Amino acid sequence: MSKKSSHIGLVNPKNPVNVGMIMRAAGCFEADTVFYSGVRFARAQKFAADTKNATKKIALVEVENLLDDIPPGATLVAVELIEGATPLMDFVHPDNAYYIFGPEDGSIKKELLDHCKHVVYIPTIGCMNLAATVHVVLYDRMVKSGRDVIEQRPVAENRDVNNKIRI
Repeated sequence: MSKKSSHIGLVNPKNPVNVGMIMRAAGCFEADTVFYSGVRFARAQKFAADTKNATKKIALVEVENLLDDIPPGATLVAVELIEGATPLMDFVHPDNAYYIFGPEDGSIKKELLDHCKHVVYIPTIGCMNLAATVHVVLYDRMVKSGRDVIEQRPVAENRDVNNKIRI
């Protein structure tokens, strides 16, 4: 059985705080790689808010086109609030997934959507923040992976150093 993996592709992100929070989500939920296209983030990268220094463990890779560097064997999954998409709660995550997220101020172009095997959405009233959407998708993937994930993430080893409370 091959290793389960998840990769994130960001279409021309503009907000360095969002990318920093996405890197934190990637670290919390053990994503393998974060790819991004476009020029806006490269210009704003010095303001990134990767408070857990996830970029030391997870590659943040600039690419010309998100389709040029598809991880081997990965299934493309677009996450977009569009008609005809599958609600996230009904979605079965592929073992090796490459999740594509659109920009904060736009949508994933049809040409990119056509390459995705799945298109999912989070049923909300209005659209969510990009970083929040990545968190929700990665959390959903973890939850659906089974209960043994709890033993792999003990509270005592993963809580903030200032939190020693027990109940």
